[in-house]
Amino acid sequence: QVQLVESGGGLVQPGGSLRLSCAASGRTFSNYYVGWFRQTPGKEREFVAIINKSGVNTNYADSVKGRFTISRDNSKNTVYLQMNSLKPEDTAVYYCTADGDPIAIVSTRGHFWGQGTQVTVSS
Repeated sequence: QVQLVESGGGLVQPGGSLRLSCAASGRTFSNYYVGWFRQTPGKEREFVAIINKSGVNTNYADSVKGRFTISRDNSKNTVYLQMNSLKPEDTAVYYCTADGDPIAIVSTRGHFWGQGTQVTVSS
């Protein structure tokens, strides 16, 4: 089992920045791809970003490309999502997910999920 805990959410003004963290415990974290998703009420969970096991390769949704950066520190069992130039439409609950299969993650079928952290972008 892998337990995931997100943190770092909050209220920020448009144009501001936040850094989310996804801390893992349990099995060897470096064996897993990790993704970030977000969800607003009444909508399906939306893919945001994914990072491979070593942290070398990443991929992003078009809506966040150039503004968000996903990274990981396997020595700390943590994945980060640096969010810059935030917009009101980035408001959502953000979730991290881990799986050994990257296709499962981008298909919203990751095996392990955190409980989510709320990000609100508003003036």
